Amino acid sequence: MTSEVFAQAVRSYMYVGIWMSISITVILFNKWLLAFAGFPYPISLTLWHMFFCSTVGFLCVRVFKFVSSHNLSMADYSSRVVPIGLLYALSLWLSNSSYLYLSVSFIQMTKSLMPGLVYICGILLKIDDFNMYQACNMLLIALGVLVCAFGEVNLHPLGLTLQLAALSFEAARLTLVQILIKSKGIAMNPIQSLYYISPACFVCLFVPWTQLEAGEVIPLLMKGEVEFPPVLLLVNALCAFALNLAVFLLIGKTSALTMNIAGVIKDWLLIWFSFSVFQAPVTMLNLAGYVFCCAGVAVYNYQKLQKMKKQEKGKLARKDTVDLEKNLLGKEDREYRDGKQSS
Repeated sequence: MTSEVFAQAVRSYMYVGIWMSISITVILFNKWLLAFAGFPYPISLTLWHMFFCSTVGFLCVRVFKFVSSHNLSMADYSSRVVPIGLLYALSLWLSNSSYLYLSVSFIQMTKSLMPGLVYICGILLKIDDFNMYQACNMLLIALGVLVCAFGEVNLHPLGLTLQLAALSFEAARLTLVQILIKSKGIAMNPIQSLYYISPACFVCLFVPWTQLEAGEVIPLLMKGEVEFPPVLLLVNALCAFALNLAVFLLIGKTSALTMNIAGVIKDWLLIWFSFSVFQAPVTMLNLAGYVFCCAGVAVYNYQKLQKMKKQEKGKLARKDTVDLEKNLLGKEDREYRDGKQSS
């Protein structure tokens, strides 16, 4: 039994390590392309990711049939998938845009706000109930991010606005996934998610791309004037695709709670990489505020774990009650048959 527990722990750490490695690679890769490699085109980069993911999803589902399709009708696709795709497109676009103005370390610190934003969206869309204790905890996390902002040496107002907007759209997307997809019993693996959501993202990004970046990016790529080998764009898209698979692998083999805890460790590693690789200044006030945020996120994760345990106990109690009722009914039925036979 001990060896099984040890093997399971090793596998869990392996999944965490794979996800953290790929996630860190994608974030640093995007930062380098957008801010240091002479390719300051966040819509183009995001559009390219969505085109690549849409192509892979189509090949896997429709051509090679590795994965089955949900066969959603056009009405279901428009009402359930397109709103999620639009929010995802806005989140990725604005998040990538913030790399032009903010350091990787500060961007990771602001992501501590995500639980609070998801909680607010849940209350607004009536899938969560207001809880004063939880609301106070979210307020403390926000205060920690505010301290991080005061300690940020190169704080850029536009970059901060873009990042906060990106987090808000991502929180709304996660909430809509609960309402429009999971509540209807539709379960999607990563390939199915790419197949359905990536094309919607691509279409939503294509219009602003034609207006804002196409006129500069197309001549740049056609003339080969980029400062890096164009093949790196393919490598970058492959990394983004691998990240989608790694997220599914981590949640499927462990839990979303494990991912949240591992995310805190990943953020600290990214802060260190940002400081050492990109020479982004990190002040003691930054770190103090982020420690405060991490404490709030730890409390949030603990509350979430306790809620999950309570729900699990409730399910077990209901199951025991149902089993007891079945046994009693069976016993009464047997007694009735026995009495009837004896008479």
